Amino acid sequence: MAKLKIARLGNPVLRQIAQPVNLKELNDPDGDLQVLINDMVETMRTDGGVGLAAPQVSRSIQLVILECEENKRYPEAEGIPLTVLINPRITRYSDETAMGWESCLSLIDFRGLVRRSREVTVTAFNQEGEEMVIEATGFLAIVLQHEIDHLNGKVFLDRMEDLTQLAYMEEFETYWAEKE
Repeated sequence: MAKLKIARLGNPVLRQIAQPVNLKELNDPDGDLQVLINDMVETMRTDGGVGLAAPQVSRSIQLVILECEENKRYPEAEGIPLTVLINPRITRYSDETAMGWESCLSLIDFRGLVRRSREVTVTAFNQEGEEMVIEATGFLAIVLQHEIDHLNGKVFLDRMEDLTQLAYMEEFETYWAEKE
């Protein structure tokens, strides 16, 4: 496995609509797609993320990795087991929304206040090419929306209603985190 370079805001790959993955590529356990999945897991863990979309490692394909186990950036977050999502689609958004602070490995120094649906339903394929449906609430719903946005050329800044609620991480921890 190898740690991959994270594409940062300004890299055009982050603004592209990602292409669907050909599920036949999953059949080769040593193929490029399986190697990419393993490298993305290592990259996400090394960089302290809870999610990573393929465009963030300069691959414009519909692939998302999720995992949250005692994450330093989100210490209060509920756990998310390692999950691989291929060609994910949000098929339902709840009407009820909530505001929450988000950050991103592609904008690592920033955190911003974003409104997201409290619940979503996602359909996708797993690493073995089996179809799956996820009914997500809370933190998992937020992470899914954030990562699937990357597949649609969006970053959390695009969802912010008020850019005065964007902060560098150090300032967030000093001035905002205590208020939350």
